[in-house]
Amino acid sequence: MGIIAFLSAISISAVAALYSILGLAAIFSGAKIPIMIMGGVLEVGKLVTASWLYQNWKNQNLPKTIKYYLTTSVIVLVFVTSMGIFGFLSKAHLDQVTPTSSNVAKVELIDKRILQEERTISRAEKTLVQLDKSIEVYLENDYATRGLRERRKQEAEREELNLIIDGAMTKIDTYMLERQNLELEQSKIEAEVGPLKYIAELIYGDNAKDYFDEAVRWVIIVLIFVFDPLAVLLLIAANISLADFMKGRQKKKQISLRQLDLKIKRENEKHKEASKQIKNYKDFFTKLAGKRLTNEDYEKFFQILGNKELRAMGLDPDEIRIKMDQVLDWNATEVKEMPDKVRENDKTLTKSMLDNDDRK
Repeated sequence: MGIIAFLSAISISAVAALYSILGLAAIFSGAKIPIMIMGGVLEVGKLVTASWLYQNWKNQNLPKTIKYYLTTSVIVLVFVTSMGIFGFLSKAHLDQVTPTSSNVAKVELIDKRILQEERTISRAEKTLVQLDKSIEVYLENDYATRGLRERRKQEAEREELNLIIDGAMTKIDTYMLERQNLELEQSKIEAEVGPLKYIAELIYGDNAKDYFDEAVRWVIIVLIFVFDPLAVLLLIAANISLADFMKGRQKKKQISLRQLDLKIKRENEKHKEASKQIKNYKDFFTKLAGKRLTNEDYEKFFQILGNKELRAMGLDPDEIRIKMDQVLDWNATEVKEMPDKVRENDKTLTKSMLDNDDRK
């Protein structure tokens, strides 16, 4: 889990750093490259400082002045990153909203042009009406010839007025088509910013249109206050998890070493016990070969050997004891009846056999 927290902290911090650097570059557009270099170095330094502070917070050799200065630096850098993110998101919002304002202005200008052309058409039509009335005066007074003559004089003017009307109508059609395209583009932009409008309506109700930009600012502020601080806190949490993991690993290692030490001690004790038993066996059989085995030695040998060892060898302890008593009795009888010289040779032979067994 510590590794996941660490990777998450690094990814969030990397994205926050990118947005912050782009935002700072937008704020200080006159020096983009230096601002980007400065922002990148400060972001890396912020993360390293936060991690180092957590690991060395209880270090007695760390002066309080340095500790508090580094803590303040981390907090200030968090605000700098947040400011850069605010600049980046604000610029993105303005880039989205600016075409809307431009389209509104264009639509208003087109409406004015259409109105102007409509007035031109209206004036031309009024002039045509006046020309028609002037001819009607002649016709009403039975001056038809004069009326026709006057109409011929008005033909050039009438054609010009008709051309003006046709030109104005053509311009109106062009303006209407351009206005339709702008309104379509405006609808697309409004669809993109629609969620923000709903947020503004949720906060400000019916007055959302007047507070749309303010609602966007609040959304950006909420984002920046959970962006970079989350990255720093996740990095500290990753340090805690990794420290706990290392402690647990060290504890397991110590337990393994202790178990190994206990195993070595048990093996040493077994080795000592085996050496002791071998010595006891050697003493027993040496006395047995020399016909010097007493009942006390016999009992002691079987106490050392134990019933468990005899049964492990598939022997019955009681049966072995009976047979050993018979052997001892027989040996004792043979030793008494044996001449001294033969008895001495038997001891020498038995001793040499035991020495050969030791060498093996």
